[in-house]
Order: sequence, then C-alpha cells, then structure tokens
Amino acid sequence: MPAVLWFRRDLRLSDLPALLAAAESDGADTEVLACYVLDPRLKASAGPRRLQYLYDALRELRDGLGGRLLVTRGDPRTRIPALAKAVGATSVHVSQDFSPFGSRRDEQVRAALGDGIELVATGSPYLVSPGRVSKGDGTPYKVFTPYFDAWRKHGWRGPADSGKNSARWIDPADVAGRPGVVDIPDAGVDLELPAGEDAARKQWKRFIRTGLADYADDRNRPDRDGISRMSAHLKFGTIHPRTLAADLGGGKGAQAYLRELAFRDFYATVLHEWPDSVWWNWNKTFDNIEVDEGRDAEQSFEAWKAGRTGFPIVDAGMRQLAETGFMHNRVRMIVASFLVKDLHLPWQWGARWFLEQLVDGDMASNQHGWQWAAGCGTDAAPYFRVFNPTTQGAKFDPSGDYVRRWVPELAGLKSGGDVHKLNGERPADYPEPIVDHAQERAEALRRYSALK
Repeated sequence: MPAVLWFRRDLRLSDLPALLAAAESDGADTEVLACYVLDPRLKASAGPRRLQYLYDALRELRDGLGGRLLVTRGDPRTRIPALAKAVGATSVHVSQDFSPFGSRRDEQVRAALGDGIELVATGSPYLVSPGRVSKGDGTPYKVFTPYFDAWRKHGWRGPADSGKNSARWIDPADVAGRPGVVDIPDAGVDLELPAGEDAARKQWKRFIRTGLADYADDRNRPDRDGISRMSAHLKFGTIHPRTLAADLGGGKGAQAYLRELAFRDFYATVLHEWPDSVWWNWNKTFDNIEVDEGRDAEQSFEAWKAGRTGFPIVDAGMRQLAETGFMHNRVRMIVASFLVKDLHLPWQWGARWFLEQLVDGDMASNQHGWQWAAGCGTDAAPYFRVFNPTTQGAKFDPSGDYVRRWVPELAGLKSGGDVHKLNGERPADYPEPIVDHAQERAEALRRYSALK
C-alpha cells in the first residue's frame, strides 16, 4: 500500500528517518507521495525572508525529487487526509514536531485521519528530542548545565542513510483530484545566503574548514567571520544536527559548538514542557515587573527597530537585522538587554519583531533567548546584569569594523573604541543617545529589586 511523507521542518532527503520509515512501511514495494502543506496560519506568523527561505528550499527539494513533490495550500486537517485517501495510503509519515502549535496540529490531523490511516512520527529536528532527558525523579530540567551533562550521557544516533533513491516516489500528476495543489510561490525578497539542502551542506563544510577550530574564541566577535551561519538551515531542517555532530571532533571549538546544539535542544524541551512560555514569562514572578507604556515607549521602540538609538553596537545590530534578516548572536544579547533594561519595554515586543525579521526565527530559541535577557526564563541572566552597550561594543568589536559596516554614518571614524564611545566625534547625521545608560541601569535595578 502507498504511504504519504509529509515534509515540515525537515526539507531534505539525506539523514531523514521519516523517509526510510515511509519507504519501508508496507515492504519493498511501497510507493511514497512526498507532500508539503502551505498552512495559511504559518504564513501569517512568518516574515517575508523566512517565507523566501521556505519557498526556495521547497523548490530545491522538488528538483531533488525530479519534480515529484506535491505542494498544496490549506488546513492540514483536511489536506493530509484528502491526499492520503487520494492515493490509498494507510500511513502518513512525519518527523515529530514538539512545538505547542505543531503538537496541537498533529493531534488534530491524527484525529482527522481516523482509524484506517496511521500518523507515524519518526525522528525529530533535534539531537535529543524533548522528553528523552529528565532528572532522576522524572521531572524536566530547569537549568542548562545539569541538562547538558545528562544530554551528553544520553547521546544520539548517527545520521540516517537516506536519499532520493530511498523510496519509489508517486508522481503528483497521478494523484486523483490533486486537492489544493498549487505552484510554489515567491516572497519577492532576496536572501543574504542561499537556502536548501545543498547550500546547507556547502556552508557547513566551509565552516568546518575555516571556522570550527577558532569557534570558541571567535563566536562572540561580530567583526569576524567566526560563526557557522547554520541557524536558518537548522530551523527548516535542510540539514540535521546529527550531520553536524558527526563532523565534530574533540577540540575546543568543536565542543563549544556542540554546547550550542545542546542549548537548541534545551530550549525546545523547555517550550515543550511549559508551552505557555512561548509568550508568557516562564518565571511568573516577572508578571509583576514594571514596564513602560504609552507614546514615549512606542517612540523608543521605533528608534530601536530602526537602529536609531545613538548607541553604535545596538544600531549596527538592528540595521543588520533589517537589511539581511540575520543578527550575530552576541549582538542579539546586547540589543535585547537594551530593549528590556535600558528602554524598560516588554521582552515580547522584541521577540515579535525578531520573529518578523529573522530568517532563522525559531520559536523555542527566540522566545527563550529573549527571556534569558529579560531575566524571566530558565538560566536567566541575573537581574543585576545589565549590558553596557558601549563597553560591550568595545570588547567584542574592538576594531569597530562591525559598527562601521552597518552604520554608514560612522564609517569615516578611525578604528578602535572611538567608534563606540564617540567622544566628541558624533557625526551630525547620527542621533544622540535616546537614553542615559547609567540612569536607566539604576532604574532597571530598582524595578527588578521590587520583585523580590
């Protein structure tokens, strides 16, 4: 009997356990329909660059399958059962989705399929799926370090041996009625880096060759090409973290990178265990934090979004985000701290803007990264830790190259800390600081202390 392979956050053919499960579901003669559902609910919550990555990756996946990818638009609760019935499938195969939205959707699809068609989840987007690692009493970890120790001891399987020849593919043209079938659209924007499985593998090989050895030292330097730029590929599953982990050795850089993969799994676990934390404070004590509201707060938020705060490292990061859909992780921490502790705005405002702009916008990592900065999440930054954007800039962009690249008003200034301090050198077309950092730091500490 035929099977359906429903692609979601796994837009690749290699290292895909769900593909092997689909191909073997009814013996060697099983035929597989590959499909993707363009869910209007997901489109409404994604910015244009993230949509462009999706569409480009879908085109590459379709080409890799020789055109045998059926793309449909609509509600998966109706589209997936219709496709399964159209080809006479007895099973629908997926990589398990642990996000609150994905879990609800899959339960609804499972119910809609009824008793005659099974929804089979094999594998996930993570090295260690949520729920696999827990404390001795069975409860989930709330602190990263003990989770990391248990995560490493648990381990993970090697990459799955799958590819385009792993299944006998059904031609979409042969699907009766072709319910909701559409062409792959285009978001009409350019991506800084190409999308898809081939691009992911090329980018990873380049990083292994040129960046991994120094990653532990260079990953905090936005002025250097010291990061992997794999986040969007991991978000859409054009490469699996197993593939990355298999190439990591025992060096300092490799172990630092492995730790970042563990953080990705940890935040997915936190969101899975506490689904309300997608938009609400994980630490409920912070529900009472005093935040600014009204017209002045909105104006401050607009200046932050536009990269017009008068703090060079903050403005460089926000302009990089607006222009490319990406921001260096160290700078993400700096701009997040500035929003919640210098401007006293809700972390949700920043998280929503990031999700709209980022190509790699991942709900678990984004929301809990923001809560780390705001102090209200797991392993949160201590409330008394308030990043000084000037000293952060001078420390992690000592030459000023990052700032001068993204803030053209400052491009003519000499290198070094002067680019960040602007002592007597602030160009006429560059704004004055919208806040006094020392005063706002004291105010942030007052507000945080009031929660005790």
